[in-house]
Amino acid sequence: MDYNLISCDDHLDLNQLPEDLWSERLPRKDLGRAPHVEERDGTWLWLCEGKPWGQWTGRTKGSSAPKPIYTAFDRGGVSDLTERRPAVPHLRLADMDRDGIHTQVIFGPVTSIKHEEQAFADELHRIYNDWLGEFCTAAPDRLLGVPMLPLNPESAAQEVYRLARRGGARQANLQIASAEPRLHDPRWEALWNALEETGIVLSWHVTVFLPPAGDPGRGNIAGNFTHMKGFITQFLDAFVDLFAWAILERHPKLKIVIAESGAGWLPWVVEELDYRHWRTWEAEAFYRDKGGIPHKTKPSELFKRQIYSTFQQSPVTMRLLEFYGDNLLWATDYPHPDSIWPNSIATLQRTMGHLPPATVKKITHDNAAKLYGLAI
Repeated sequence: MDYNLISCDDHLDLNQLPEDLWSERLPRKDLGRAPHVEERDGTWLWLCEGKPWGQWTGRTKGSSAPKPIYTAFDRGGVSDLTERRPAVPHLRLADMDRDGIHTQVIFGPVTSIKHEEQAFADELHRIYNDWLGEFCTAAPDRLLGVPMLPLNPESAAQEVYRLARRGGARQANLQIASAEPRLHDPRWEALWNALEETGIVLSWHVTVFLPPAGDPGRGNIAGNFTHMKGFITQFLDAFVDLFAWAILERHPKLKIVIAESGAGWLPWVVEELDYRHWRTWEAEAFYRDKGGIPHKTKPSELFKRQIYSTFQQSPVTMRLLEFYGDNLLWATDYPHPDSIWPNSIATLQRTMGHLPPATVKKITHDNAAKLYGLAI
């Protein structure tokens, strides 16, 4: 390939972050509340005021024993997790070089930064986002960090404006499965306006939830299959709401990336939305004295204008390329279980080798370069 590959969904997870990320940056008055790493029953955990957030691997050598979930590191022969490779710039860049990737769009923890006190949660988000911005200065054209937004509309909008003033952020992520309230609520107008005014792209990424107690699939083989439901259900309500409540119609400059939810399910949903749009206008006389119909544009046209979707490998998606237009974004998902690292080139050859080279270039470079304004 005579162009640079751009991967649009990669990760820097909680278990790899520096253990002093928050304790070094919070004001002195809040140090006792800082998220920190602590050993409990032989496992190193992130804790925030006694509540566990998730594991930390900085002192975990890893194990060669069989395990229920294998990550890209297992497949790539990386056994020393204490290196925290994704969070150390030169090691991350070495892993990218090994895989033939020039640029990564880097999402943060797939479990939300959680705290019941909103002001403190906002501060924790700001600290993470500023650290991420500093991390990416090691190679600004290769490491594109995606800041995390607080989970309520007002705080999210404030952080978007702050990120715009700070500079360097092309995209910001809202963990839509945990955000409240639902998108029909007018409070979200503050965020839509902030994103349009600043030009920052919004993304939604899959959030990791453990199955609730009593779930029949929890902790067994069936759970490996039932887990996949969340890749669609986490997005479906919010995705449909974008059209149902005319959010995209009112905010034509709003750009949204839906990441790691897969792309193959989208055509039927958008097709059905187009049908509902036609049925609504068929009954125009009924709605004329009820405020009229704000939905002027077909959902499929709004989709191609404003929605982007990432994928790693998908034969279904490759057969439906006409539907996606120029809004399909390829990714390696480094270093997650679904990742194709360190075999991304071979995977491209296997899954896209039948396509015209110009089409492959568009999916693996051009679409992302245009969306993020990259001259690489």
